[in-house]
Amino acid sequence: MFKSLLFFVRYFLFWLIYFALDRFIFIFIFHKKLRSIPLSEKLATFYHALRLDFSMTAYIAVIPLLVYSFWYFTQRNSVSFNWVKKYNAAIIILFSIISVINFNIYREWGSKVNSRAIEFAIRTPNESLASGASSPIFLTLSVLLILLLVGLYLNFILIPKKIDYIKTPIGAKFAIIVLTLGFNFLLIRGGVGTAPNSQSMAFFSSHQILNHAALNTEWNLTSSILSSNTVKSNPYQYFDKQEADKEVANLFKVEKDTTISILKTQRPNVVIFILESFTADLTKTLGDADGITPNLDSAAKSGILFSQIYATGNRTDKGLIGSLTGFPTLGIGSVVKWPEKMQKLPAISQKLNRNGYNTSFYYGGESEFDNYKAFILSHNYEKLVDRNSFDKKDMNSKWGAYDGTVFTKQLTDANKSKQPFFSSILSLTNHEPFELPGKHKFGTSDNAQQFKSTAFYTDSCIGSYLKEAKKQAWYANTLFIFVADHGHLLPKGDHEIFEPQRYHIPLIFYGDVIKDEFKGKVFSETGSQQDIAATLLSQLNINHADFKWSKNLLNPYTKHFAYFSWDNGLGFIDNGHAVTFDNIGKSVLYNSNPKDAKQTTQILKSGKSYLQMVYEQFINL
Repeated sequence: MFKSLLFFVRYFLFWLIYFALDRFIFIFIFHKKLRSIPLSEKLATFYHALRLDFSMTAYIAVIPLLVYSFWYFTQRNSVSFNWVKKYNAAIIILFSIISVINFNIYREWGSKVNSRAIEFAIRTPNESLASGASSPIFLTLSVLLILLLVGLYLNFILIPKKIDYIKTPIGAKFAIIVLTLGFNFLLIRGGVGTAPNSQSMAFFSSHQILNHAALNTEWNLTSSILSSNTVKSNPYQYFDKQEADKEVANLFKVEKDTTISILKTQRPNVVIFILESFTADLTKTLGDADGITPNLDSAAKSGILFSQIYATGNRTDKGLIGSLTGFPTLGIGSVVKWPEKMQKLPAISQKLNRNGYNTSFYYGGESEFDNYKAFILSHNYEKLVDRNSFDKKDMNSKWGAYDGTVFTKQLTDANKSKQPFFSSILSLTNHEPFELPGKHKFGTSDNAQQFKSTAFYTDSCIGSYLKEAKKQAWYANTLFIFVADHGHLLPKGDHEIFEPQRYHIPLIFYGDVIKDEFKGKVFSETGSQQDIAATLLSQLNINHADFKWSKNLLNPYTKHFAYFSWDNGLGFIDNGHAVTFDNIGKSVLYNSNPKDAKQTTQILKSGKSYLQMVYEQFINL
């Protein structure tokens, strides 16, 4: 039996060699762009590519494995698998053509071949041919010939023509097939970890071209095609495009581009804590909760509190993008699923890095989860610390390292970092299954008690962090920003997904760098976590015009509104009046002031126009 399984060992070896050859050619073609990159980092692309290479090979192996499994339960001693050579040859030809197309598209677009490129070729073949006319014909044909000849030769020598079966008890056969198919499924998925395979699995470098080299071309194209239906047309076409665009433009129109200056310097260090599930209901300041977040409440009282801030969505990937790029949620989609689109969004880290800041990102879990890593490495974060940066002894929770370990690591690194620095910290302990390194302060009898306990733990880590940070020389010149990634059903358990209270989160600016007259100040106007970008950059006197969906909360002329969405639903809050809308049932689900029919109609128009134009931009990214 195990001798017959060597067929698949050789089968996998063949495809891994083929993908490595494809990658080598990619690096060779674009070697001029890689001159300044160390050889060791170039070679690292082959290692970081393995996970998606294995996944793509496992997809290809599904048909041979199923056929193998069928014949294994018969009485035959051997089976001809010569057809696999022909099956492979067809795929080799297809993949070789795709690779050549990818090289030429990358030369023109700077991104790998995707569904948009295929659609472009089908819809406008004449224009596609015209675009391809500038491609080097000799190089293109040479690369195609190399891939075909090497691929077909390796196919001939590595893939056996038949498989020999050894007589095995039926129970053992069943167990072996289950294990074999199960192992192949795990290769497709990427293992048993919390994060299934995504483009982020191949990302490892601050040089985007190396990330693209490591990213399996065919895996990426398949993923792009499967996701393409979401981006072909706008499912939220409520109004004429010009009318919706005008409505959104009016929301962001200000009489004067100015700001209230709250900082003592225009080049402070900035540390932003994006806190997992830290709904406003956890705090005494905003939710009247006792004893859960004493340190965050203290920071709110001695710093600047924005008391009416709302998350843009209900998941971390949406809150991460909203907080760091100012880009809104999309209703049924999330921009993190499309790295080629996500990398086109501006980010705070990019702006600050281009203005002399050292940038870093800290997360105790798998940075590949939901494509976080693809975002981080494509937006000028010079340093990424994730679960791979910690000892195994620190991996004590399902999600990775506890917040205390991560916060301490960032603090230690900050002491060695050149100023000014911008550091983002994404916490994780306050997430299901609500694990802790010690006892649960509020008990474990229900989820609400566990949730409050993990929130209390994260808050205590914030307190310890600030206590130690105050001893450091860089502290006096540092702005700390605390914001939640999203809200939560708990601890009260009575906020439905369509209710605005579910999205109410804290936003606090804190530190000695804040002018004394603003310490303890509360800004109670409605805003969003998306507004962090414009608000922060305005304080640093850095242009934020490219952050289209972010507004300056400290501009007295800014309109006071917030938008949020969930799967096929949206909410809009204008000066405290909140309305939520179900796009499937076409009905209002929540209205905080139903007596004001005129204002309700206007808020609905603003919210619908907002979502329509956000999705329109997403399609065109």
